[in-house]
Parts: sequence; structure tokens; C-alpha cells
Amino acid sequence: MKLGLHYWTYSTPADPAAIAPTLADAATIADQAGVASFTVMDHYFQMEAQVPAEEPMLEAYTTLGFVAANTQRMTLGVLVTGVMYRYPGLLAKIVTTLDVLSGGRARLGIGASWYEREQRGLGVPVVPMAERFERLEETLRICRQMWSDDNGPFDGRHYQLAETLNSPQPLSRPHPPIMIGGSGEKKTLLLVARYGDACNLFGTSSADVAHKLDVLRGHCAAEGRDYDSIEKTVVVTRPVLADVDAFVAEVAEYAALGVTEVQVTPDGHPVEFTQRIADEVLPKLANIG
Repeated sequence: MKLGLHYWTYSTPADPAAIAPTLADAATIADQAGVASFTVMDHYFQMEAQVPAEEPMLEAYTTLGFVAANTQRMTLGVLVTGVMYRYPGLLAKIVTTLDVLSGGRARLGIGASWYEREQRGLGVPVVPMAERFERLEETLRICRQMWSDDNGPFDGRHYQLAETLNSPQPLSRPHPPIMIGGSGEKKTLLLVARYGDACNLFGTSSADVAHKLDVLRGHCAAEGRDYDSIEKTVVVTRPVLADVDAFVAEVAEYAALGVTEVQVTPDGHPVEFTQRIADEVLPKLANIG
């Protein structure tokens, strides 16, 4: 079982000048310990459902460029990129840049954006949910075209590109893995079956994850897609360090469902959390899966 570190808060320590060294230290510890992936959120205001919106938040891809320079092994991605925040052709170029500069370690995590307060606050267009999913599918198609030998135009309902030139191409082959985040059964999991190399689900319970994977299996059958070719990943919602053995038992249940990566989120000082993950959790995951 692979373990991913999902770095979602920049509030500890409180001094903004400490954000960069704290991030670098946590990422370095994770990288050297064998953590498989490092992800950040795609938000501009902190999520007000968790903490005040005024808490510190960094732009995602700039942050990953910094992390890339401080690490050597981990896959780097956004969990997940909001489809409304960047034009698709530019997003493909951004992820390509991260992939090239990190030595082939980028992963495109993407989903339908949802946080309307930050969108309205910063002037990002807010569109109906149905349109967001239409834009998400076109974005996936554009990224795949940008990462292919087809440099021709793209003529979609929402996006029109005169040419999809992308040089250099990513180092990852055939392209950076595409992870589609979300649990929506009618649209999100259908897009996973059509375009995704990986899905990302919330680990609310093994029963819920099993149900979502059954839905995905059905979409794969309808689309003629090999279900087993899609990597299954889960964000664990429980406080991991509060009961490590319970966490390990939960991970074992996910592994039995075919999940190959779980992501955990710091719930204290990021450096201390990551060191404890390295010392107390990673060794116990070695024989799972």
C-alpha cells in the first residue's frame, strides 16, 4: 500500500516567514521516508468549513514547483485542480512544466471546482454544476490532446483552441497520470472510466468505497474500459495518529477492495506529523496490499 501526504494547511507555525522552511522540511522527510505522493489543495481561500477562510493558503502549482526542488522521488500533484481556475491549454502546459522540472513526477489531479466564495471573491466565473462537468470533460480531452502527437485545433462547446502545440512534451509516458477526484456516481465516476488513470475517493467507510468502486466498475463495463487499469486511491478522513492500529486496519479493508494508495492529512505541526508518519505508520503499511 502506498501512502500519500496531502498538505492542506499552512497555518502552523503562525509566522508566514516559516511557511517555506516548514513545507520544505515536511516534504523532505516524506520523500526520504518513502511516502509515495505529495499533494496540495487547489484553493485560494482556506476552506471555511474547516477553518476560517482568512487562514493562509498558497497557490497550488507554484507550491508544487517549490516542493519539486526539495524532493527527488515523490509523485507531485494537486488534489484536485479546480476545472474553472485555469484555461485547459494553460493547465496542460503547467502540468507539463512541473513534470519536466521534477524529472517526470507530475500527476494531474482534477475535478469540478466548488468553492464559490473564493471564485466570486477573486473574479472566477461561477457557472452551473452541469456546465462545470461539461468543461471538465473538455479539459480532460484537451489535456490528452496536448500530450499527444496531435497539434491540431480543438473545437469544443466551451473551449476553442487554434492549435495544441506543447513543447517540450512531458517526461512521463504516455503522459502524466490523470487522477479524477470525486465520488459522484453519474458524472464523476463516468469520467474516470472514460479518461482517468486513477480515481480519488473519500474514505468515509470501506462499505461506501466498495459501493463507489462497484459503480465505477459498471461504468467501465459500459465504456469498454479495463476496470483494473484504473488506480484506486482514497483520502482517509480519520485522525491517523490518534489510533495508528485502527488506521492500519482501515487501510487493510481498502486494500482488499483494490485500493493501492491512501492519502493522509497533517492534523498538527506538519514536520512533527510527517516524522511520526515515517516512524509509526509507514512500517506498518509495508505488508498491506
